[in-house]
Amino acid sequence: MLILALDTTMAACSVALVRDGTVLAADRETMDQGQAEALMPMIEDVMARAQQTYAGLDRIAVTVGPGSFTGVRVGLAAARGLGLAAEKPVVGLLTTEVLAAAAAQRDRLDAGTRVLVAIDTKRGDIYAQAFDHLGHETGAPVALAADALAAWLDGGDVLVVGDASATAVAALGARARLSTADSLPDASVLARLAAERAPSSDGPLPVYVRAPDAVVPAHGGRLRA
Repeated sequence: MLILALDTTMAACSVALVRDGTVLAADRETMDQGQAEALMPMIEDVMARAQQTYAGLDRIAVTVGPGSFTGVRVGLAAARGLGLAAEKPVVGLLTTEVLAAAAAQRDRLDAGTRVLVAIDTKRGDIYAQAFDHLGHETGAPVALAADALAAWLDGGDVLVVGDASATAVAALGARARLSTADSLPDASVLARLAAERAPSSDGPLPVYVRAPDAVVPAHGGRLRA
């Protein structure tokens, strides 16, 4: 199965082309902003280096959040557009799933150790989600303050991954340790997960966790007489 995978949900732009678990070509550039401009040229370069066409793809994979509101939208728009143009199914996976899978693959875990994904919301709190030692989610992602992590996460050993992992480990204390896996999503890991995930008939939907800061004002912003 040939899968084009892309991620723009955090502080990077990542693209990988993977066939049956083997990476044919991949690229990633760290960036706090500018994913919208960088993504399509990166995709074109990866496809060209692998000498593959969009018609030859079996599916497209994209991370759907949580993460940067703009980054989530950039990745989803690109994946949906490519899927529509190439008539290929698009599979969406949580950003936290990709990070947890990378940590579970990289670090040796026993059955009693959980994986905690901690993502910096850039608003003073953390997107958090817990997974078992195999990388299977045990609950939905949430947004909460670092000092609320210990009460939210029951006792036990925890392996922490993500760009807020140092903050989470400091909040959890001795029972937590840092993963040696990358703190940002790897599109090749996303592709391997997507190979085992059936596409939804509704297509991938964004997962923002928290409501946007901008809201529609009362009366739709219209002045009242």
